[in-house]
Amino acid sequence: MSRLDTKKPPLFISVPLTRDAVSQSLSLLSGILKSSYGPAGRLKQLHNGVGGCVCTTSQSSALLGHLSVSQPVLRVVAASVRNHVSRFSDCGLFTAILCCGFIENFRSLNVAPFTVIKISKHLLSLCMDHLKSEACGCRVSVDFSSVETLVCLVRSILTSKPACMLNKTEVDHLTSLVLKAFIFTVPCHVETNAVLGKCVIIPVKGRRVVDSTVLPGLLIEAPELQLGKPLAVKRTGSNMIKVALFSVSMSGDGFNPEEGTIAVHHGVSLEVSELNQLLSLGKQLVKDEVGLVVCQKVMHPSLKQYLKENNVMAVDRAGLSLMEPLGRVTGSQPIASIHSLSPGCYGSLKDLCIESFASKHFLHLIPEDTVICSLILCNRSETAWDELKRVCETAEHVLQLTVKEPLALLGGGCTETHLASYIRYKSSSLPASTFKDLDCSQTQYQLVADGFCRSLESVACSLSHDGEEILTDVVYGHCWCVPSGSPRVSKWSDLVSKCGCGMNGNTEDLSWRFLQGQSGSPVIRGCPKEPSVKVADLLTLDCFAAKCSGLQVALETANLILDLSYIIEDQN
Repeated sequence: MSRLDTKKPPLFISVPLTRDAVSQSLSLLSGILKSSYGPAGRLKQLHNGVGGCVCTTSQSSALLGHLSVSQPVLRVVAASVRNHVSRFSDCGLFTAILCCGFIENFRSLNVAPFTVIKISKHLLSLCMDHLKSEACGCRVSVDFSSVETLVCLVRSILTSKPACMLNKTEVDHLTSLVLKAFIFTVPCHVETNAVLGKCVIIPVKGRRVVDSTVLPGLLIEAPELQLGKPLAVKRTGSNMIKVALFSVSMSGDGFNPEEGTIAVHHGVSLEVSELNQLLSLGKQLVKDEVGLVVCQKVMHPSLKQYLKENNVMAVDRAGLSLMEPLGRVTGSQPIASIHSLSPGCYGSLKDLCIESFASKHFLHLIPEDTVICSLILCNRSETAWDELKRVCETAEHVLQLTVKEPLALLGGGCTETHLASYIRYKSSSLPASTFKDLDCSQTQYQLVADGFCRSLESVACSLSHDGEEILTDVVYGHCWCVPSGSPRVSKWSDLVSKCGCGMNGNTEDLSWRFLQGQSGSPVIRGCPKEPSVKVADLLTLDCFAAKCSGLQVALETANLILDLSYIIEDQN
């Protein structure tokens, strides 16, 4: 018997936020995330150190998915952000940077954590009430009868990730494709419980981005097909193509030794028996006038040949990811057995044809009425394609969220600085009863409110990566960027042309000031106004639902970490 090590006692770490190791790790993570933020964000190369795939990205989902985080506090932050991104796809970096900002600003206050948490929750409720009110100056209504706002929303997402390496022409082309694909997924006949469809992304690497296109219906890669050769497919009496969709293997090796033993009579071949069963199934499919058979797994060559001789198109190795869209585009129920067929499991198609892109051949499934489409996505390199795929999936999800809540928020740092201006204005005019209800002093409230605002403003400042000065105005509370190396002038309007979101210009005196307290305390003129006229045709916009959720997740996670008294680690 081998000798066992003595069991070690658990490690207790009290008040973890006061430890230098935790502070340094948090500061390092915050720095990585801030340097990745926005259209000018710096790319990160991630690999595991022992070979394998190298990921080049500035996206939160890829960053936090590849980073190995061992510090318990950081793991809580990463898990919260990943959970947010899994639900909303967007605003992951915003959530993570803001959460780190809350922790760093709140822990330095000479205020008890319990009091900080109560006050910060009240500040969050002020923000959420403002964002959901008609008077909010950083909120934009999305009109689905016009594509103008939708174009701004999709364009803002595509231009936010530099690893996609897109120029203006490519951004314009992809914006129109993503919108077109989204429109294909909206049902034509709206019912009580309408369900949006799905856009399936087909990879084509090594080609120009402008070669990308979108088609209604579904594409299945089929290398054995020959372009230009007519498809002889059996049709029903109503000129439709009946479809059978199999989720079970049709290779003839149905017996799995791991499931137990099987008794076989002398002279009986399992392989022949399985093949006879498959051919019997094929005869039934032909009899039922099926014109297309799609198998998720492998199909026996003899069965494929038999079906082909009877004008039935057979496609195997479709893969698990295509089963759900295949079911929706054809109306088929996946068949999980080769021993029995139900008439109700079949679906139908209007037509079939062959499409060719970049030496790849695809079978194009064209339904009568569909909410499924195929986006053939091209990019020059594998790295850029991977990033672009994630961005297009995010754009599709954001459009779906916007259907449910047709609102957007101003981007370019303007929502963050606007909210900070609003909170500073609001917190300076609260009645004494508010402090009594929160069981805190006015001084404590102002300290926490200032930390809350500085955290929001730090997100806006994270958009600067080349030494630009970040300003805000005291009229609208928007974010403005002064190019690096600009001369000192008496009038800021000589250096700034428009705000970060593109809503405001420099035509009036907006009393700009530096962010992050670079020139003393802010001068509060009143509640930030809503701009009357927008300057730019293409605004920078953010997803309303994703940003509101990110704000809440960031504060709730920060408050959870602030409330930590001990970390207990098992040493065994």
